[in-house]
Amino acid sequence: MLKSKEKDGKNRPHERHGKPHEPATQAGSMEPVTGREGTADTKHEETLRKLEEKEKESAVHYDRYLRTAADLENYKKRAAREHAELVKYGNEKLIRDLLPILDSLDRALKQTSEMSVEMQAFIEGLKLIDTQFLASLQKHGVERIEAKGKEFDPNLHQAVLMVEGDDGEDNKVIEEFEIGYLLNGRLLRPAKVSVSRRTVKSAEGEGRG
Repeated sequence: MLKSKEKDGKNRPHERHGKPHEPATQAGSMEPVTGREGTADTKHEETLRKLEEKEKESAVHYDRYLRTAADLENYKKRAAREHAELVKYGNEKLIRDLLPILDSLDRALKQTSEMSVEMQAFIEGLKLIDTQFLASLQKHGVERIEAKGKEFDPNLHQAVLMVEGDDGEDNKVIEEFEIGYLLNGRLLRPAKVSVSRRTVKSAEGEGRG
């Protein structure tokens, strides 16, 4: 029995000698730490990627905002311009309907030279009506187009008759058949006129003359 105990006692130091090897096992446990660092790097890269995507989305949304703001500003300007034109030319149709009345007054005044002296009061009344009528239209931006004796302008005048001749100036308004009008600088109705056209005599014709 004593021998067996001694044997057991002798074996115990061997068990103690096995304990210094335990740190090796702990050193081996450091390996998973490297895996954790890799996972952290992956998460960081994923975060950066998502941040970059969000920045791109933000840039797209900001660009859309700028475009929308520009479109809105253009719409405001266009609406303001259309409103101004509506105020400026909104009564164009009404004025067009009134022009024939003014034409009738003008024609009546042209014929007053053939009336007797007794009709002078009536003539003055017509002139007064014509003046007041035109003054009322002028308050709304209406103005007459000067035509007679002026250079023919196709933007303002409508030639209804060409008068040929070898004397006088070419392309001049000779007579005005119907007065033209502008509404705030825009053509309301062209003046109907006759225009001069100089004829060129041929050398043969001059020799015969």
